Amino acid sequence: MADLSQEDWTKQLHSDNNAMVLDVRTLEEVERGIIPNAIHIDIYKGQEFLDKVEQLDKTKNYYVYCKAGGRSGQACSIMNQLGFENAYNLVGGFSKWRGEISSI
Repeated sequence: MADLSQEDWTKQLHSDNNAMVLDVRTLEEVERGIIPNAIHIDIYKGQEFLDKVEQLDKTKNYYVYCKAGGRSGQACSIMNQLGFENAYNLVGGFSKWRGEISSI
């Protein structure tokens, strides 16, 4: 897992042709906006979260975010334990995001 600043996370994401964006916030948080093309899997769902993450392609590079960076850091650690080699945590999370936002 790597903690990346907003600038580094965005720069690396845009230059990575093997990237997937993962939003681990609650549905209520996601309804306020989401980074375009992000996959939403709520980390608070426990076993359901684990089951859905296990179905993801482990050869991809995952750019993970939540509201402030705490839950996404936890998600990155879990993903590493499950065999994902590249999971990048967005420091500051969605609350500090200045990029494009879409709605679900």
